[in-house]
Amino acid sequence: MRKSSILSAAVVAVASVASAQAPTQSAPITGVAYRVTYNKETSASRVILTEMSFDVSSPAPVVLSLPSWTPGEYEIHNFARNISSFAARQAEKDLAWEKADPDTWRVHPSGAGRITVSFEYTADTLDNGSSWSKRDFLLFNGTNLFLYPEGVSADFTSTVTLSTEPGWKVVTGMQRTAPLTYSSSSYHDLVDMPFFVGVFDVDSARISGKWVRFASYPSGSIAGPTRAQVWTQLKQVIPPQVSVFGEAPWRDYSVMQITDSTYPAGSGAGLEHQSSHVDIVSPALAGSSVMPSLYAHEIFHAWNVKRIRPFDMMPYRYDREQPTKLLWVSEGITDYYADLAEVRGKTVTPAEFYEMTRVKMREVAAAPPTSLEDASLSAWIKVRDGTEYLYYSKGSLAGMLIDIIVRDATDNRASLDNVMLTLYNDTYKRDRGFTDADWWTIVSKTAGGKSFDVFRRSYVEGREAMPYAAVFALAGLKVTADSVRAPRAGVQTIQDSEGVRVIEVAPGSSAGEAGVLTGDYLISLGDVSVADPGFGAVFRPKYSRSAEGAPITIKVKRDGTKLDLPAKLHFTTTVQASIVEDQAASPKARAIRAGLLTGTTRP
Repeated sequence: MRKSSILSAAVVAVASVASAQAPTQSAPITGVAYRVTYNKETSASRVILTEMSFDVSSPAPVVLSLPSWTPGEYEIHNFARNISSFAARQAEKDLAWEKADPDTWRVHPSGAGRITVSFEYTADTLDNGSSWSKRDFLLFNGTNLFLYPEGVSADFTSTVTLSTEPGWKVVTGMQRTAPLTYSSSSYHDLVDMPFFVGVFDVDSARISGKWVRFASYPSGSIAGPTRAQVWTQLKQVIPPQVSVFGEAPWRDYSVMQITDSTYPAGSGAGLEHQSSHVDIVSPALAGSSVMPSLYAHEIFHAWNVKRIRPFDMMPYRYDREQPTKLLWVSEGITDYYADLAEVRGKTVTPAEFYEMTRVKMREVAAAPPTSLEDASLSAWIKVRDGTEYLYYSKGSLAGMLIDIIVRDATDNRASLDNVMLTLYNDTYKRDRGFTDADWWTIVSKTAGGKSFDVFRRSYVEGREAMPYAAVFALAGLKVTADSVRAPRAGVQTIQDSEGVRVIEVAPGSSAGEAGVLTGDYLISLGDVSVADPGFGAVFRPKYSRSAEGAPITIKVKRDGTKLDLPAKLHFTTTVQASIVEDQAASPKARAIRAGLLTGTTRP
C-alpha cells in the first residue's frame, strides 16, 4: 500500500533530481550533537528516541550512515532495520531525504543552518553489541544509534545528551562534561563507549591505581557475598594484566553486567571496549567461578584489540566486514592471557590452569584440522563445521607454545609478555596496526633471533597437529594419555551463589534416567558430596570398579525441596589426556614453568 501527500510528492520530486547526481560523500558538517531519550514513557514500547543535530554551510546533500556491525562481534547486524519514523528538519521545516542504501540516508538542506534528524530505534535485542531495554533499564551501543557523515573523516568531536527519568543512573566510559551530557573526540571513541541507563547497582574500587566500576542489572542480581566475590576476582585478574604493559590504558574502567533468565542456561558472553566491557550472563553463571575468566578476557582486550590491532582493521570500517588472518592473535592470545591472569592472580591453582589448557587441547582435537589463519578469516561467516570459534582455543594454545619457546630460547630472560609490550609500544603508540610480518619479527627478535618459520608454516598457516608434548617438556610439563573406564553421571553443572546448579542433562545418562532436571541443585552422587568443586575427581575412582547398572542415589534440591532420585551407574571408556608437572624436569625447565605461572623472567 502506498500513501501520497503534497509533502511526499515534493520529496519524490527532489529525490529524483538528487538521484541523478547520487552523491555518496556527505557535505561537511560541524557542531555534531546527539540526544538520546529513554524514560518510562518510551520504555513501554521499548523504543529509544534519537536525534542528531549539526550545522551545514550550503544546500549540498548530507549523507548519513549507520554502522552495520559493532567492533568485536565480527558479524553484520544491520542495525538500520531497527529504525523507524526517520525525519529531518531545518528552521522548523521538514527536509527532503531519501535512502541511498539500506543503512544510509541522503538529506537535502534548504541552505546554511542547523539540521536535526530524528528517528525511533527498537531496543529489544539482548546482545552485547546491540540495544536492549526493560521498563527500568536500557543498554545501548553507539553503533546502533549514532549516524556518521559518509566519506568524511571520523575525527570529528561530538556530544551526547541523555533525557531520562530523574534518579535513574548512567554508566559509560565517555567523559561527562555537564549533567547527563558527554563528549567524545572522534566517532571511533563515540561508538566504543556503551551506556547503561536506568535502575541498577553500581560501585567502585581502586585497582592498579585506577578507578574500576562494577554496574549490574537488575538491582540485587549481584549482591552481598557474591558482589564481594566479584570485587575479589577483579582485584586478582587486573593487576597481572597491567604488569605486562606497565600501565592501565584507561582513565577509569567500567564492568557492565546484565543477568537475565531468558539468556541460555549456563551461558555468558562479553564484548570489549577501550575502557569498559559488557557481559550478559544467565543466572546460573552470575557470581560463579567461571566469571573471572570472562572478566579477564574482556579486560585484556583493552590492550589487545582496542589498542594493539591488526593492520586490516585500522581504522574500523562500519559499513562492511573487516576480515583478518590475525584474529587468532587478537582473540586467541587474549584468551591465553585470561588464563594467565587467573593463575598469576591466584583465582585458579596451577593444576586448574593445566586443566583449562587440556580442555582447549581436547576442543582442538575434536574439530576438523584447521589452520589458525583460516579460522581467523572464517569468523565473519560463522562456518558450521565445528571450527566457528577455533581461533580462540587453538590461538590460545599457540600463544602458550610461543611463550614457552621464547622463554627456552632466552634461558627465561624473555617471554610472550615482552612480545606484547613491544607490539604495544611499536604499533599502538605509533598509531598504526600490526601486520603478520610485525608479529613474527617481534616474536623472533624477542626470542634472541630464533626462527619461527617452521612453527608459522606448520601450526598457523598449516594444519599440522601442535607439538604439545615436545614444547611443554621445555616448561617441565608432561602430557599423558590413558584409557579410563569411569562412571558418568551425565550432568553439566556450574557453581553459583546457591550451590552446584545443573545446567544440562544428557539424555539416557544416569542423571537423565533418574529424572534430574536442568535447574536442580546437585547435592550428592551416591556417597560423594558435590560441595567440593573437584567432586568429579572423587566420584569417578570411588565407583570405577562398580558394575554397569549398579544402583546409586542422586540427591538434588528442587524448588527448595530435597529429593532422593534412584539411578543406575553408566560407564564410558575414554582416552583421557592430562597435563602434569614433571618432577624430573631440569632446573631450566622448572624455572620456565615458574616464570610462566608467575609472570616473571630472569634479570
